[in-house]
Amino acid sequence: MTIDIHSHVIPERVVDAITADPARFQARVEGVGDARKIVHDQGYVYPLAPEFHLTDAKLESMDRKRIDVSVISPAPPMFYYWADADLALAAAQLVNDGVADMVADKPSRLRGMATVPMQHPDAAVAELERVVKEHGFKAVEIGTSIEGAQLAETRFRPVLRRAAELGAFVFAHPYYVGAKAGLEDYYLTNLLGNPFDTTVMLSHLMFSGALDDLPDLKIVLAHGGGFLPYQIGRLVHGHKVRSETKAKTASSPKDLLKRIYFDSLVFDPQALRYLIDLVGADHICIGTDSPFDMADQAPLQTIANVPGITPDETKCLCCGTALTLLREA
Repeated sequence: MTIDIHSHVIPERVVDAITADPARFQARVEGVGDARKIVHDQGYVYPLAPEFHLTDAKLESMDRKRIDVSVISPAPPMFYYWADADLALAAAQLVNDGVADMVADKPSRLRGMATVPMQHPDAAVAELERVVKEHGFKAVEIGTSIEGAQLAETRFRPVLRRAAELGAFVFAHPYYVGAKAGLEDYYLTNLLGNPFDTTVMLSHLMFSGALDDLPDLKIVLAHGGGFLPYQIGRLVHGHKVRSETKAKTASSPKDLLKRIYFDSLVFDPQALRYLIDLVGADHICIGTDSPFDMADQAPLQTIANVPGITPDETKCLCCGTALTLLREA
């Protein structure tokens, strides 16, 4: 079995809602047929690929990549972290019920992952409880930051704690990264901005004591964990020599890293070999980022090309780790 834990959707319910009331959702659908695109008032634009909202198209893409099961999650622009409480909750419910629709279309091939209105923690907890109870979701996707606020802030702790109590793993995915200084050109907002945001998020979770406070939390990082796994030695050294890093935790970043899970989306087999050696294959899952253009179109080939990969490591990456996170092992 092969399981992809990083596969995005924008369900039909959401597309219909944006089409019907673009002013409320601050986005609009332009074009016709497969040439449609979504244009957000915040400035980002992307094609409305059939795979985003049509179950059959998602399955066709999975078959092409030799993926048996996908854990489908909302595309990050669907987070609506900028919205007031009423709109944020309404958008999350539309997305989550739409994800559930797609899963119900093909329950043997799809699993659902929720979004919640993180900027309104009480509503986020309530929505998380609803989707676990009504839809049986076992995962929630949360931005690496919430409109500039760090996930490690104490106001978000109740959401993370409730996820752990419910047995739902957190999939941390970068939110929209604007044109920060130095990233304006060459699509660096994504190429560097996304993995950098993940690196910053995990560093804050480590040094703030948040991970100490949430020992049962299972968190999966997109894009191979950003840059942090490859600079973990620097964080360990800093924790030894700088008082700032020890102010809220005595835990070594290297020890905390052992609790974190990662997707395989690093594109380079040698980089994936390093990640396996660092955290263990039992903490890594396939992640494709489909259907965005930054997706890995041949994830199994990437894994097969990892130097010295063993059958046990391959099994962990392909399905073992994901089955454990989904509590299906």
